[in-house]
Amino acid sequence: MPTPMTTSEEPVFDRWDVAVALFPFTEIDQRRPRPVLVLSNAAFNRAHRHVIAAMITTGAGSRWESDHAIIELGPTGLGHPSLVRWKLFTLPFEVVPRKVGVLDASDRGLLAVKMAGILMG
Repeated sequence: MPTPMTTSEEPVFDRWDVAVALFPFTEIDQRRPRPVLVLSNAAFNRAHRHVIAAMITTGAGSRWESDHAIIELGPTGLGHPSLVRWKLFTLPFEVVPRKVGVLDASDRGLLAVKMAGILMG
């Protein structure tokens, strides 16, 4: 099957981008924008028109031992203290309308180590 063509109007995502996804992903009429961290690289994202992403949350309702509190909030485009939770999703571009920021290098390094430990053991 041929790779779908992308248009200049589609968002361009790369690893460590902070984007907005419309939750829930089911056929419920009401969708709410929520931040996610893109984990897949630009080549994968363009080829499949999907991103692999982790949840970004305030963590107000619960804590996971593997949560990563975002250290440098400024470049992320997030307005309040947040954390990356290792709840992963594969999301089509249709539910990820835009990028809002990017994770700072200090957070990237820490998350890359955590990601390798979780996924590669």
